Amino acid sequence: MGFVNDLNSQAFVLLGEHIKWSDMIGNLLGLAALALGWRRSLATWPVQLLSGLVLVAAYASAHLGGGVGKQVVVVVVSLWGWRQWQRGSGGSRDGLAVRFAGWGERAALVAGTAAGTVGTALLFQHYNLSWAPWPDAYIFVGTLAAMVAQGRGWVEFWFAWLAVDVVGVPLAFHSGLAFSGLVYIVYFVLVVAGMRSWWLRTRTPQQPRVAAPKGVTV
Repeated sequence: MGFVNDLNSQAFVLLGEHIKWSDMIGNLLGLAALALGWRRSLATWPVQLLSGLVLVAAYASAHLGGGVGKQVVVVVVSLWGWRQWQRGSGGSRDGLAVRFAGWGERAALVAGTAAGTVGTALLFQHYNLSWAPWPDAYIFVGTLAAMVAQGRGWVEFWFAWLAVDVVGVPLAFHSGLAFSGLVYIVYFVLVVAGMRSWWLRTRTPQQPRVAAPKGVTV
């Protein structure tokens, strides 16, 4: 517990906001993972996994059950996504196929996100797992949807991240995780750049697709 307490201690004060080590380190790793995802590098997944492990401590200190759950999901899905990209690219970044999801896939993604958000928010309320159950649940389920889309190589994964960020920025500031709020500005730039890169990638000749595991749905 001593290490966790040190990780959640104050690193410095920026513009009147107290920045925690866990918040800062976890989000910097998250930025690196997003940049690597833009480049379609397999390294995006282990870096994202490490980011999730560090941010578990940050969200636990802010009493955001959804944030903690979100990072646990990040860790688990990072392992799955890492395997998916290895299978889809054969170890080569240039071999990774990216595409737009079909209308049926998009509908499943949206419906699953909506139903998951409602169910998770009610769960958070019932067990008092978060002081902001609805936005917390939205971010939790939205992150899962975004990472599943990323693992499948869908361009829509970038749109999903944008939708999560819109709610994540104000929630982070109100939860005392100022660095998370500030870093989302950089996230936005990377997401737009990554979206453009993947969008253009869909116009190249088809490469082998990232295979989806049997039985996995959103």
